Amino acid sequence: MRIGDYKVSYGADEAVFRTGTVRVWMIVLFLAMAVFPFWAGDYLLYMANLTGIAIVAAVGLNILTGAAGQISLGHAAFVGIGAYTSAILITKLGLPFIICLPLSGLSAALFGVIVGAPSMRMKGLYLCIATLAAQVIFEYLFKNWESLTGGIRGINVPAPTIFGFEFNNEFRFYFITVPVVIIVVTAARNLFRTRVGRAFIAIRDRDFSAQLMGINLFRYKLYAFALSSFLAGVAGCLWVNFIKIVTPEHFPLHESIRYLAMIIVGGLGSVLGSIFGAIFMTIIPEVLKSMLNIVSAFSPDAMAYLSPLQTVVFGLLIVVFLVFEPHGLAEMWRRVKDYFRLWPFEH
Repeated sequence: MRIGDYKVSYGADEAVFRTGTVRVWMIVLFLAMAVFPFWAGDYLLYMANLTGIAIVAAVGLNILTGAAGQISLGHAAFVGIGAYTSAILITKLGLPFIICLPLSGLSAALFGVIVGAPSMRMKGLYLCIATLAAQVIFEYLFKNWESLTGGIRGINVPAPTIFGFEFNNEFRFYFITVPVVIIVVTAARNLFRTRVGRAFIAIRDRDFSAQLMGINLFRYKLYAFALSSFLAGVAGCLWVNFIKIVTPEHFPLHESIRYLAMIIVGGLGSVLGSIFGAIFMTIIPEVLKSMLNIVSAFSPDAMAYLSPLQTVVFGLLIVVFLVFEPHGLAEMWRRVKDYFRLWPFEH
């Protein structure tokens, strides 16, 4: 512990920004995010928007799996529900984006509660299989309920408009993505300071003991599924309004594996880990694509292996981090900070 870095109240110990230095760095970060779109090119802005959407979805899954200990292999399906809900509300009912955003989250949350209802009697592998079944069912509905989802052709969505201003390119959409990410990250960080967040952690650590302490397991597990699915739905709404089309191929099983890889690589139960994991796992496909582009000069069919190669790499990363760094990139970042906090002293 650093000299003078002591706390005299529970509120101080649970503060989000514990020192003045942290507050200064947060101000620097916000200034950097505000300046970034004015010098970045279209490709960097495209990647920034995709990363922001992934952060929202990853935070949702980390609340369910990392904080509450409920494993899910169907997160991409709930992102898809949010995307299809937004597309249907916009194209068939003519609702504006600003209203579709929360409604997409609520739609996904409703289905999340339905899927999570059996969680009281299932845990571990059984719950994992149940969420996998939900993923398969929703994939089937996305593809075959053509009158609602458009089938394999999907649904085309116009650029979102807020107060008459059209967000029709990467630069403009950045100013939708970043505020939503800030709100979601702030809300998630503060969630773990509340009774609900502490109940999630107690259930994850030892559900039987949590029940003895008076925590209603069924209620709080449903809360976890609802919150996780709500954020997935919000991410889906952002996705479809950014890409401007939604099809079943956007939400396959390996996309759920990618979200799971994000929170494992970043750090389970950590909001910062969700951010690190989303950034890392969004960059990895681009790195693989660049590598295959180089290989394609010698093997023209190399790009055909991009999708299966991504799944293999995601699986390997999950195994490597579980074995060598179970707490993920967030723990590695904490150790780096601790080192420089005490540098040049060893102890």
